[in-house]
Amino acid sequence: MMKFNESLTFDKTLYKADIRGSMTYAKGLRQLNILSEAELDQIVSGLKQVEQEWDEGKFVIDPKADEDIHTANERRLAELIGSSIGGKLHTGRSRNDQVATDLRLWARDQLADLEVSMKGVLRVCAAKAQSSLPVLMPGYTHLQRAQPVRFSHWLLAHATFIIGDFQRLKGIQDRVSSCPLGCGALAGNPFGIDRDFLASDLGFASVHPNSLAAVADRDFIVEILQWASLLMAHLSRLSEDLILFSTAEFGFVQIADAYSTGSSLMPQKKNPDSLELIRGKAGRVMGQASGFLASLKSLPTSYNKDLQESVEPLLDCVRTVSHCLTIIQGILGSLEINADKMRAALTADMLATDVADYLVLKGVPFRQTHHIAGAVVRKAEENGMSIAELPLEDLKGISPLFDADIAEVFDFERSVEKRSTKGGTSRSSVLAQIAAIESLLSQP
Repeated sequence: MMKFNESLTFDKTLYKADIRGSMTYAKGLRQLNILSEAELDQIVSGLKQVEQEWDEGKFVIDPKADEDIHTANERRLAELIGSSIGGKLHTGRSRNDQVATDLRLWARDQLADLEVSMKGVLRVCAAKAQSSLPVLMPGYTHLQRAQPVRFSHWLLAHATFIIGDFQRLKGIQDRVSSCPLGCGALAGNPFGIDRDFLASDLGFASVHPNSLAAVADRDFIVEILQWASLLMAHLSRLSEDLILFSTAEFGFVQIADAYSTGSSLMPQKKNPDSLELIRGKAGRVMGQASGFLASLKSLPTSYNKDLQESVEPLLDCVRTVSHCLTIIQGILGSLEINADKMRAALTADMLATDVADYLVLKGVPFRQTHHIAGAVVRKAEENGMSIAELPLEDLKGISPLFDADIAEVFDFERSVEKRSTKGGTSRSSVLAQIAAIESLLSQP
C-alpha cells in the first residue's frame, strides 16, 4: 500500500514550489503570533537548506516516511531544526491546500517558460517568412494543387494557428494565478490567516474564492492538457506538411541533418524522425487530456485521492510540449528551402480561376466564367497542352470575350500579387502578417 499510495517518485519535481509555499505560510503564521520571529527565521533557514539538498542531489529520501514531497520536506525540516519548531509549520494547513498551491506555482512557472518557447517559434516563423518572401509554391486543398501562393504565406498559416495557441495560453495563465493556500483540508483556516497576504507573497493575482472548490480544483490542469492537445495538433499538422514536402516526390524542403536520422539498413535514407516524433507525441498529449478528464468526471465534492492522477499527466505534458517547441524551432530555423522545386511544381492549370476572374472583369457573372474556365481546361487537356499554350482562336471559340491580353493572366507572380487583401498571399499582405507577429512579440 505504501508503494501504491506514494507520489514522491514523481511529485518531487514540485520541491521548489512546495518550499516556496511553506515559507510564505510560515510568514502568515508569524502574523498570527503562532510563530515567533526567531522560529520563523529558523523555519525559513531550514527550508532553504532542504532546497539546497534537493538542488545538489543530496536529499536522502526515507522510503518508510516520505509519502510525498510535502511529508519529505517537513520530515527533513524537523530533522534540521527540531520537531518542536518544525512541527508548527503545518498549523491550520492541509496537504490538500498545499498540493493545490504547489501545482499552481509549478504550472505558473512552466507556462511562463512555454510562453518564451512559443515566442521563439513565432520569431523563427516571421524571420523565415521574411527571408523567403520571393519563393512561390503550389497551395493545396484536399492535398491537390489549387492556386499559387508564397511559401511565406504557407508558413504563416501555421504561425497563425500557433498565435491562437499563444493567446489561449495567456487566458490559462490568468486562471492558474488563483491562490488556494489557507483553505485547509476543505473548510477553511481556523486561525484567521490572511489569505490575501499569502496570495500576494506568492505572486498570485487572486485568492481562490471557495475552500471546498479550492482544494479539489484541477480545472487549470484540464485546461493546460486541453490547450496542449490543440497546440500539439497544430505542431503535428506542420510536421506532416514538412514530412511530405521533404520527400523526393516533393523536394520542396530539406530537413537539416541535426534533426534527421539515417536508416539502419539503407544508407541512402534520411528520415525526418524529429517531425515524426512530434506527430506521434501529439497523440500522447491528447490521451493525457482525455484520461485525466475521465478521472475527474465523477468525483464527489472536495478533495479525493483520485486527484493525485493529475500530477503525472501534467508533468509529462509540459515536458513533452516544451521539447516539441524547442525541436520545431530548430527545424524551422535550419530548414533549407528549394525554391526551384517549388517553382517547377507550379502548373498553368492552377491559374484557371484567374482565367475566370479575367472574364468577370469583362462583365460576365462569375458562375458563368467558372464554367467557361472549366471548358478552357478541358480543351487544353484534349489538345495535350497547358491552358497557357492554347491558341487565341481556340479560346475565342469558347468565349468571344477572350483577347490577346489573356496572355498576361498566365503569370504566377501576377496571380499571387492580385491576392492583396488582408490575409492574402501578395507581398504586401504577407509583410503585414509578419509585422503583426513582430508586434505581438514586442508586447510584454
